[in-house]
Amino acid sequence: MLEHKYIDREKSWLAFNARVLQEAADDSVPLLDRLRFLGIFSNNLDEFFRVRFAAIRRLSLSGISGEKYLGGISAQQLVKDITEIVIQQQSESLRILNIIEAKLETENIFIINENQISREQENFLKDFFIQKLSPELVTIILNDLAEFPLLKDTLGYLAVKLVMNHTSEVRYAVIEIPKTINRFVVLPSNNEKQYVILLDDVIRHNLKSIFNIFDYESVSAHMIKITRDAQLDIDSDLSKSMIEKISTSVKDRRIGEPVRFIYDQLIEKDTLQFFLDKMKIVTTDSIIPGGRYHNRRDYMNFPNLGRFDLLYLTNEPLPIPGLSLEGSILEKISTKDYLLNAPYQSFSYLTKFLREAALDPKVTSIKITLYRLAKNSQIISSLINAAKNGKKVTVQIELQARFDEASNISYAEQMKTEGIELIFGIKGLKVHSKICVIERTENDKIKRYGFISTGNFNESTAKVYTDVTLFTSHQQILKDITKIFEFFDINYRVHRYKHLIVSPHYTRTRFYKLIDREILHASAGRKTHIKLKMNSLSDFKMIDKLYEASNAGVKIQLEIRGICSLIPGIPGMSENIEAISIVDNYLEHSRVYIFGNAGQTEVYISSADFMTRNLDGRVEVTCPIYDQEIKNELIDNFDLGWKGNVKARFHSYKLDNKYRVRNHNPVFRAQLETYKYYRNKIDVLEEIV
Repeated sequence: MLEHKYIDREKSWLAFNARVLQEAADDSVPLLDRLRFLGIFSNNLDEFFRVRFAAIRRLSLSGISGEKYLGGISAQQLVKDITEIVIQQQSESLRILNIIEAKLETENIFIINENQISREQENFLKDFFIQKLSPELVTIILNDLAEFPLLKDTLGYLAVKLVMNHTSEVRYAVIEIPKTINRFVVLPSNNEKQYVILLDDVIRHNLKSIFNIFDYESVSAHMIKITRDAQLDIDSDLSKSMIEKISTSVKDRRIGEPVRFIYDQLIEKDTLQFFLDKMKIVTTDSIIPGGRYHNRRDYMNFPNLGRFDLLYLTNEPLPIPGLSLEGSILEKISTKDYLLNAPYQSFSYLTKFLREAALDPKVTSIKITLYRLAKNSQIISSLINAAKNGKKVTVQIELQARFDEASNISYAEQMKTEGIELIFGIKGLKVHSKICVIERTENDKIKRYGFISTGNFNESTAKVYTDVTLFTSHQQILKDITKIFEFFDINYRVHRYKHLIVSPHYTRTRFYKLIDREILHASAGRKTHIKLKMNSLSDFKMIDKLYEASNAGVKIQLEIRGICSLIPGIPGMSENIEAISIVDNYLEHSRVYIFGNAGQTEVYISSADFMTRNLDGRVEVTCPIYDQEIKNELIDNFDLGWKGNVKARFHSYKLDNKYRVRNHNPVFRAQLETYKYYRNKIDVLEEIV
C-alpha cells in the first residue's frame, strides 16, 4: 500500500499543465499549434499562481500546517515543492520553445531579435516605433521616486539599468510592455522568408531613443514579471450593492500580495536586487529564474502568417440531425429532446433558441443563469432583444466568476438599463449551474422549454471547449429548474427536486447513493460499472466512496482532464479503477456520469465536478437523460474517449503522464473519431431520406 491515499491537488494540477506542455513538445502537432500550447501552458500557470498557489502561500504564512486539507502534506512544504516543479517546467518550456523556433526556421519563419534586424527592417521598425509604439509606452525612472510604482500582474516589464558617463552613477527604470499592440510584429519581406520580432525587442532596439536625454555610458534591459494574489476580499458593508462590492474588490486585486516573481536569468545581480528590495519580495515568495521573454501566454495569439499548413485543420461544426437552424427549434423540442455537443456541432442552436424565444409572441418569460460570457455576447443581445419585445427576462449572473468579474459587472449594468431583472446569487454560494427555462402560452396553458448544459453560454469558448447541452420540453425537469430560480429569490427555503440533482443540498448524498447501488449490484453478482467524465476529481470523501466501490468489485473508468487526487490501480484500494486524461486540440470540459445499474443504465450530465466546492459550496445542476437515443450517444462519446491511444495519458501516483500504449492497435485519436461519429450520423440520416 502507498503512504498516502490521495494525490495532492496542486501537484496533480501541475501534472495536468505538464500534459499541455507535452502537446507543445509533440512533433505530430502542427508547429504553430505547438506555440499555442506553449501559450496555454503559460496562461494556465499564471492563473494557478494567482489563485491556488496564493491560497497555499496564505496558509503557509499563517503558520498553520494545513495537512488535513492538503492530503497529508504541510503548506510550507507544498510551497517549496511547487516552486521546484515550476522551475523545472519553466526550463522545459524554454527548451521546447527553442526547438520549435529552430523548426520554424526550416519553414522559412524566423523570430529575430534586435541584433538581427536588416536595413530594410530597420526603416520599417523606425516608423513603427515613432507612429505606433512610442505613444503607447509608459517609462518610469525609479531612483528618485518616493514610492515604487505598482507593477501589474497582467503585464510584462523591462527592467532597465543605465550607467551614467563620468560619474558611474547607476539609474534604474522600468518600461511597461503595452497590451494594446500585438506582442508579435510581422516584418516586411521580399522573399520566401518571413520574419517576426517581439515587441520587447523593438523596445530594446529603441532604448537610445527612449533615454536620449541622459548622458549614459551603457544601457541594458531585461524582462521581469510579477504575479499577484487574485483572491477577492468582499467587504461586508450593507450599504453597498453587490456590484459595488465586487467592483471595489476587483480594483483591489491590482495591489494583491506578490506570489511569484520571474526574471531573465541574465539580468545583472544589482539590478535584480534593486527590484526585489523595492518590491519587498523576500525569499519566502516564489522567485523563479527564466529566459529572455516572459508572458509566453501571448503565444496563443501568434500570427498565422498565412501558413495554414502549420495549423490543425479546422473542422466545421456539424448540424444536429433532425434539428434545423432555419425552422422553429421550439416546435421540434416540443416533441423530442435534442443534444448539442459543441464544438463538434454548432453552438448556433443555443443562440437560435434564445433569438426565437425573444421574437415569439407566445413566449412570456425567459430565465437563465450566466457565468462566463463572450466579449461581444450574442446571448446578452438576445436577452435584451427579448426584454424589448415585452418578455419578462430574469438573469442570474455570477459576479464572482473568477477573472470575468469586470466583464460580468459591465453586462449586468447593460441588462439592468434594458429592464432585465437581475439576480446576484446567494451569499456564500457561487452559482455555477448552466440552465435556462422559458414559458410559452399554448392553448391557454403555460408550457415550458429549456436547456441544461455542462458548459458556459459563451460562443467564443464553445469553439474550443467540449460541452454538451440538452434541449428539452420535459415539463417536470423544467419545473425543477423553475424551483431553482425560486431558491435564488428565497434561499432560506430548501426545495425538493423530483428529477434534477442540485448542489449544495443534494449532489453529494445523491451520488453516494448511486455509487452504493452499484456496490449492491456487485455484491449480488450482477453486472455493474461506473463511467465518469469530468474536469477534476479532488474531494477526498467522494474518492473514498469510489475506493469502496472498487473494493466491492465495481469496474470504474474515469476520464478526468485535469486534477485527479484519486490514485488508480492500487491493490487493496483501487485495483478496479482506471483513470485517463485526454489533452488535445479541444479542451475536454463536459461532465458526463454513467452508472451501469445492472443493465438499466442511468446517464447524467452536470455542471459539477467531484470537487468539494462543486458538491458543497456552489449551486450546481446535474440532469438525468431520459431519451434512449441521447443516452446511447453519451455512452458512445465516453467509449470513444476511452479508446483513445494518441492523446490519452494515465493518471498515476507517479504523476509521470505516461501515454496509453498503442502496441499494434491502429491510431485512434478520440477527438477526431468523435467528429467522425457525428459526421456519420448526418450521412446515415441523408441515406435514409
